[in-house]
Amino acid sequence: MSLGFKLQCVPEYRVLNEAQIKRIHCATLELLETVGVKILHKDALEMMRDAGCRVKADSIVQIPNWLIEQCIRSAPSRITIYNRLGEEAMRLEGDRKHYGMGTDLVNTYDLDTGEIRQSQLQDVANAAKIADALEEIDFTGSYALPYDSPMNMSYIDSFKAQVENSVKPIFFTAAGYEDLAVINTIAAAVVGGADILKEKPFHIHYAEPLTPLSHTAGAVQKLFYCADNLIPVNYTPGMMSGATAPVTLAGAITVGNAEALSGLVMHQLRSKGAPIISGFGMSTLDMKTTACVYACPEYRLAISACADLYHFYGIPMWGTAGVSDACCIDQQAGMEWGISLLTSALDGANLIHDVGYLGQGMIGHPAALVICAEIISYAKRLARGFTIDDIDISMEVIRKVGPQGNFLNTHHTLKGFRKEHWLPDLSNRMPLAVWNEFGSKTLLDKAVAKARAILKEHQPSPLNEGAQEAIDDIRNNAVKKIKEIFFES
Repeated sequence: MSLGFKLQCVPEYRVLNEAQIKRIHCATLELLETVGVKILHKDALEMMRDAGCRVKADSIVQIPNWLIEQCIRSAPSRITIYNRLGEEAMRLEGDRKHYGMGTDLVNTYDLDTGEIRQSQLQDVANAAKIADALEEIDFTGSYALPYDSPMNMSYIDSFKAQVENSVKPIFFTAAGYEDLAVINTIAAAVVGGADILKEKPFHIHYAEPLTPLSHTAGAVQKLFYCADNLIPVNYTPGMMSGATAPVTLAGAITVGNAEALSGLVMHQLRSKGAPIISGFGMSTLDMKTTACVYACPEYRLAISACADLYHFYGIPMWGTAGVSDACCIDQQAGMEWGISLLTSALDGANLIHDVGYLGQGMIGHPAALVICAEIISYAKRLARGFTIDDIDISMEVIRKVGPQGNFLNTHHTLKGFRKEHWLPDLSNRMPLAVWNEFGSKTLLDKAVAKARAILKEHQPSPLNEGAQEAIDDIRNNAVKKIKEIFFES
């Protein structure tokens, strides 16, 4: 073996091979050209007609193949996301992986009482602060839908709470164009102006079409606002196989891809080269309970197939992981979190959200974020693999130690163990007697304690001078304006 030889051994995982990718792609093109999608937005219909689409009287738009492939090429293959201090935080490209929370959980487990209750604005702030302290969480989401916010202010208040409690990028939702515009104004005030924000965005808006094969006026309006203002937008459908999408995975994937690509076409026609994260998610309808299932193996297959497709397209893609259908932190939650986080580490999706979800995306728990951060660390170590070269084979060290020696006191071990060996924070490695001596604590016990310690001790980086006053004013003015808009409508 020569001194220049080096080989990185990593686990390989993909669902679709090249021929299968092309088959799904061609089926998607056929669907969009012959069936089309419904677009309930007047300006979008005119834009699509002018671009060469066939627009029918019932707002059905049939998109030619060449236009779809043209817009795939115009979409950026790399999107850089910053934190609110203007520092690079995430590169959405290739198989780079970034993990974060989702949004809008209506129930939250109270960290002090252990009881489940309606989510409050303080839950958003707490989740952001915990995520800010956890190295493996790359971006925040509201992780709660605050019922104590004034009418139509929940998304604005959630965004404000996140910038106040975390420096990390923010994945956010909005009810419509009106509160989206307010949120973008808050983001601009945080970084010092709209031009700075366009150059170094720290926020990603999540919007979605109406499956199957429809784009509502509100969704398109938000999509266009993001395109016009260079806000990175995650515009992805969420189908339910057996209900809003075919029960077969291949059929559901084709429908979801058609919805995603038709949204991408509108976005790129509106603003060529504007940043967009695409893809699709596919839950299933449980035929016994009628539940929308998040943690099923079909979802994992579909989301990994999505990663294969969008690597082929060269477009940054979303993913979901750290999700469970369990309604509390139990063995089921651990199993489903672990499997989803591991497959996401291997399939190479770029923006992986919903970390710490329980109960089909309806329940949050602060300790779930802590546990999932540990699982992410484990999954990343496994995905990193190991190196085979002269240094790592360590022949000279082996010769020096020889038969019946030990490697514990070698410089080689001292230098390399932290890099080579995964070192958990929560997982137990104590022998039984020692574990009993230290209180027989479970992983959940330790996760709750860590979450409490973070909330008590962690201090996020403060906002820039003057930013707090500015966003307070924006929020207070929005209370009146948003109410007037919604009452008038």
